[in-house]
Amino acid sequence: MGFLPDNMNIGDLLQSAQKMQADLLQAKEELKKKEVETSSGGGVVTALVRGDGTLASIKLDPVVVDARDIAMLQDLIVAAVNEGVRKSQDLMKDELKKLTGGIPIPGLTA
Repeated sequence: MGFLPDNMNIGDLLQSAQKMQADLLQAKEELKKKEVETSSGGGVVTALVRGDGTLASIKLDPVVVDARDIAMLQDLIVAAVNEGVRKSQDLMKDELKKLTGGIPIPGLTA
């Protein structure tokens, strides 16, 4: 009695692993094209974050730009970007679940 099901040999296992690796690389490339949008301050700061976690853009409503309150603007930017990064991580986790069938695989977590 071995580790593999009776109808699977080591060659099949290696082939499956190679396919999963190729699928993972393709999914990572596709994540770079997907974007999530978040905002803070009631929409005065908007962050667009790619599925791979990189920041694509920041949009500021001119009403929020006040030289006397730079600290508030900075806080709003940080809040919008952090939420965007969190959503992009969720997107990445969802894509990985599709590839692995929901099975947690060490090294593949977002």
